[in-house]
Amino acid sequence: MVEAISVIKYEGSNEVLAHKHQKEDFTIGSQLIVHESQEALFFKDGKALDLFTAGRHTLVTNNIPLVRDLMRHGTGGENVFHCEVYFINMTTQMGIRWGTDSKVRLFDPASGLHIEIGASGNFNLRVCDSRKLVIKLVGTTEGLIQSEAVGDGLSYNNSMFKALIINRVKSNLARIIKEQNLNILEIDAYLDVLSNALMVDINHTLEEYGLVMPEFYVTTVQTPDDDPNFVRLKQQFADKTLKVREEEVKRAEAEAAQGRKIVEAQTAAELKKIYSQGEADALVIKAKAEADAYKMQAEAEAQEMKMKGYTYRDETARQVGLEAMQNGITGNGSGGGAGGGIGDVASLGVTLGAMGGVINMTRDAMSPIVGESQKVGQDFGNIVSGNTGAPAQAPNVPEAPAPAPEAPAAPAEPAAPADPVVAPWICQSCGKIGIRSRFCPNCGIPAPSQN
Repeated sequence: MVEAISVIKYEGSNEVLAHKHQKEDFTIGSQLIVHESQEALFFKDGKALDLFTAGRHTLVTNNIPLVRDLMRHGTGGENVFHCEVYFINMTTQMGIRWGTDSKVRLFDPASGLHIEIGASGNFNLRVCDSRKLVIKLVGTTEGLIQSEAVGDGLSYNNSMFKALIINRVKSNLARIIKEQNLNILEIDAYLDVLSNALMVDINHTLEEYGLVMPEFYVTTVQTPDDDPNFVRLKQQFADKTLKVREEEVKRAEAEAAQGRKIVEAQTAAELKKIYSQGEADALVIKAKAEADAYKMQAEAEAQEMKMKGYTYRDETARQVGLEAMQNGITGNGSGGGAGGGIGDVASLGVTLGAMGGVINMTRDAMSPIVGESQKVGQDFGNIVSGNTGAPAQAPNVPEAPAPAPEAPAAPAEPAAPADPVVAPWICQSCGKIGIRSRFCPNCGIPAPSQN
């Protein structure tokens, strides 16, 4: 009679990836216990059939349909059935070490040198597909442990994936460094780049066997410090770094000098601007002070004239008369004597009137001055021509002593009569009446002929 068991479970070491249960005959209604970190796979006649995840399962014909079909054909529907049960460990195996067994030849394109490097690190491993793992790796054996799959530490012995890991690392390490343009002298700064690239490449193969590396780490890249080529490579890199640093220092100094010149130029411009503004302000202050002084002087003069009882017009007429007397009476006239000077003074009003018409001066501005000048000219004319009027005082000139009579003096020639005073006339052009000069003081028209 076949001995059957009623409880099916496995509790073993965490390093076991797959374990085959020791019993192969079970009764309908048996209890299958699968832990959270496990999966249970049923095999019959070499075929992978029903797969159970974590939990307690009662084996009845409803939940083992694949096994049930084969069981009926093989046993005639009896309560005992024969099959193989594998428990697969789904936990992650941590900290599995790896390392290259020989150096990897690397060509550095920057220096043109060949060097040899090695690499080592660790990785984590877990099962991603129970069916693939049992079918492709376990087969008919009693199970599979970690050391058989990927070795134990750095000792690979005859592990299944030893050659795979070493081959993928050695064939891709140099390629990744070249493709990523990584500097071998700074390779420690790019270990994460190497790790990710190698993990992707290795997992592409492992997944075919139901395994995956969730993490793969390159922790060390062994460089040949005693290799002459590597020494030369380091020296070249050091020289290049120093030259680059020197150029950076020179550039920084040049930029600082340029900045200093810009600041100096800006400062000079600001100082010049301030100086120019100061000069302009000084000129404005000076001009304002001069204007204020002139205004005060003019106001003082105006106040003085007001106190003395005459106006600016009177003062102007007086200045004109004095100027005419100085230029005419002193002999500057065309007649060469007093008569010529007095005639110029008398015609001064005519001249000013003509000027007023030429330069478009207003009648109101010129009339007072012209009138006063006219009056002065008329007075001098009356004195010379002997016309009655206010007695004119002779200039205070000392008389010359009379010569002694030696002989009867010859009769003196009659003096040339001065220009007679023009009779009053009316300007036919502007309508001015009572004009006593030879020219109209308003428009400058000459007097009509008086025969």
